[in-house]
Amino acid sequence: MLIASALVTISCNPFAPELDESIGQIKFGDPTTVEGYFESFRYAYQFKDTSLYSSLLHPSFIFSYKNYDRGLDLEWGRDEEVRTTSGLFNSVQSLDLLWGNVLDSMGTATTFDITRTFSLDVTLNPSEVLHVDGRAIFSLRRDTIGKPWRAVRWRDESNL
Repeated sequence: MLIASALVTISCNPFAPELDESIGQIKFGDPTTVEGYFESFRYAYQFKDTSLYSSLLHPSFIFSYKNYDRGLDLEWGRDEEVRTTSGLFNSVQSLDLLWGNVLDSMGTATTFDITRTFSLDVTLNPSEVLHVDGRAIFSLRRDTIGKPWRAVRWRDESNL
């Protein structure tokens, strides 16, 4: 009995991400919960995983931000967001995204609006790191309870 218990303990790595047996993939965060959605988002940035990132976006997703140089509010859809983020992932050495405080939130079982702070370090090379702070305003939706949340809207209010 002691040997069997030791073998189970040795084969279980408490620091490894969970394997989702239903899809045969490693599971980073649980996007069926709001907090898990943001964990998945963070992992997508950390591992520069465009596939994981795109799975967090609803087909009708809209990204918007203020272009301070031009003095305009700009926005684009899901396809351009995935292309833009893929370009970011491919052009930087690393990304370190930290989600901060929730400033405002409200929702139902299938819709959830949340505003929270974030901090992002973008490492271009060892001697050049850009630091971005701001607020992210997300509108999340899901088809039914138990399904993953996906962003239908993200408003970036950062210092970039």
